[in-house]
Parts: sequence; C-alpha cells; structure tokens
Amino acid sequence: MSNIALSQYPQASPRPQTILIAILLGLFALGAIVVSPFGGLKQSVLFLIGGLFGISLYHASFGFASSYRKLFVYRDVRGVLAQLLMLAIATLLFAPFLLAGSAFGQSLRGAVAPVGVQGAIGAFLFGIGMQLGSGCACGTLYTIGGGSSMMLLTLLTFGIGSFWASLTGSLWAGLPATEPISLLKSWGWAGVGLQLALLGTIALLLWEWRKSAPTAADIPSTSDQPFNLKHFLYGPWSLVFGAIVLAILNGLTLLIAGRPWGVTWGFTLWTAKMAQWLGWNPATSEFWSQGMGAEALNQSVFADITSVMNFGIVLGAALAAALAGRLAVKKPVSQWAIVAALMGGLMMGYGARLAFGCNVGAYFSGIASTSLHGWLWITFALLGTGLGIRMRSLFRLSN
Repeated sequence: MSNIALSQYPQASPRPQTILIAILLGLFALGAIVVSPFGGLKQSVLFLIGGLFGISLYHASFGFASSYRKLFVYRDVRGVLAQLLMLAIATLLFAPFLLAGSAFGQSLRGAVAPVGVQGAIGAFLFGIGMQLGSGCACGTLYTIGGGSSMMLLTLLTFGIGSFWASLTGSLWAGLPATEPISLLKSWGWAGVGLQLALLGTIALLLWEWRKSAPTAADIPSTSDQPFNLKHFLYGPWSLVFGAIVLAILNGLTLLIAGRPWGVTWGFTLWTAKMAQWLGWNPATSEFWSQGMGAEALNQSVFADITSVMNFGIVLGAALAAALAGRLAVKKPVSQWAIVAALMGGLMMGYGARLAFGCNVGAYFSGIASTSLHGWLWITFALLGTGLGIRMRSLFRLSN
C-alpha cells in the first residue's frame, strides 16, 4: 500500500459516514435516471463510470500535479511510475480496438491531435498552472468531491480560462503544426511496441535516478499491508492498484463512449452556457456559432458525455470520502493559496484548450492512443511544472 495514499488515511480511521453514504448512493441512482433521456442506457453507464473514476482517484490519492512535484523536489518517483504503468496498460487495452476502428457496432476514435507550437505553449502553461492550483483537471474534480472549497475557485477560473481560449483560437491557428500523428495508425503493433519500450525505459531510468538520490533513504518504502475487501471499499488503495483501475476504466470509456476519457471540455461548455445566460451572444464566436460548439450549446449538459462523467467523478469522490469517514468541507489554507488557485485554474484552462486537452485528454488518453501530441504535452507540462514549483514560494505554498 502506497504511503502517498496512506497519508490521507491515518491509522485511527473514522467510521464510514453512513447517512452521507446513503444520500450519495441515492444521488447516483437519481443521476443515472436523470441523464438517461439524453443518451439512453449508455449515458447512465458513463455517469456511473465517472463515479468509479472519482472513487479510484480518491482512494488511491492519484494526483498528477503532486506526483510531478514530489519527483522534482524529493526524487520520489512512485507517483510517476504508477502513471507509466497506467499508460502501458491503457495502450494495450486501446490498441486492438483502435486498430479495428469499431466495436459492438460503434465507431471508435483515439485522442489524437496535431503536434505543434500551440500545443507546446498550452502544455507549458498547464504545467505552471497545476502547481499554482495544487491540482490538475481530474484532481480538481475529485478534491471538490472530497470537500475542498479552494478547488471550487480553481474550477471557476479553469472554466473561464478554457472558455477564453475558445474565443481566441484564431490567434494561435497560424503557428507551425503537423497533422495528427498516431504510432498505432502509422506502424500498427510495431508502434505499440515502440511506445511500450519507451515507457519501460523511462521507468527504469527513473528508478535508477531515484536510487542515486541523496534523500532516497528518507522516502518511505511501500507498505506491505495486505489489500483486502475492507481496503477496497473504504480505502486506501495503492498507487499500483489505482493505476490499473484507471486504465481499465479508460478502456471501458473508449468502448462505450466511442472515444477515451476527457475532462476539460466539460468546464469549457459549462462556462459558455453561463456566459450565454449572462447575455453573451454565441454568434460573435466562430467556434460557438457552428459545429460541435453550437451543437453543445443548444443541448442540455446532460447530453454531453464529458459533463456527465465529470458530475460522476465529483459524486464518486464524495462517496469514497464518506466511505473513508472523511467527507467534510475543507477551507483554503490561506489568502495566498486562494490567489494561487485562481491563477492556476486560469492558466490550466487556457493551456488545456491550446494543447488539445489536459493531463487526462491529452496526456493519459493521448499517449494511450499512441498520439505524439500526448508525448509533446507531458514534455512541456513538466517544463512548466519546474517553473511552477519555483513560483509556489511566491504564494507561500509548501511543497
């Protein structure tokens, strides 16, 4: 059991919050019913899969931003190694279905996008933002579900940033970029093998680098506590188990939704609908006046797969927190943390739109789809992370 996960679960664990658990299970049942008219059984299933994502993220404490920060500051590689395992499993799960192009009568598409300067800039901004905001896209949702009030501020400006970027797309359209490149589409299973070899090489290099760290002996070792049904229900989960479950859930999302897991489009859409309610005219925007933007604005958010899954993530994380006996509202630690959260959310939102996705849509789902834009994303997001970690001290944030 990972000590990263165990850090949120002290030995004297509170008892499950029975009343809250019952309420949340009722909300899950109600939510599945509410979304069904907008997509049938598929929409309800995707809502519940979103809930499973939320439970998994919370119980495994599966943070992306925190894993990168621990890598840079302490050479603690465990979070990133878990991500590499997750990517390898998801790559193997995605490959046969993406090669076939369809499954169970439904066409499938991977998260594949152009590789270019725009994406690099966006990922760099996102990397800074997730360190200032102390979370990523899915991290914002699951910590809100766990009771974080500060992450509500991050979510607010995340949406504003992504909506703003949707209005300024023409500013970036002329920057150099290639057509979308997929190793799977270009080289078939040889491309999959190349990606798996790269993931394995990175894992080995990280492990050797960690062993040579002066502080390596100070990093707690993985607990040998056995994993049983009690841990499965109430937490904590190991990072390894969390990585496996997240990869499987993304594979299920691909098969049911027809495309992999994404998060930030939901934030963009929610903010656009709010702006429209406040008087903004979508006709003034090329993106929102035609195509998928106009279609999404004219439909309920319950018809949008990303939104429905995001709602599920929040509820799932809340259920996991209640099962662990820790669902409670948590106040921001300081006014400086609030300012950092607002700035971080704005940078993540704008950056995610430029980079064709966030740590989920571009990095996790992108690399699992063998898209080179996913590799570009993580490269420049880590560069931004390095700067973001240095900037945390300006807002009196600890590492």
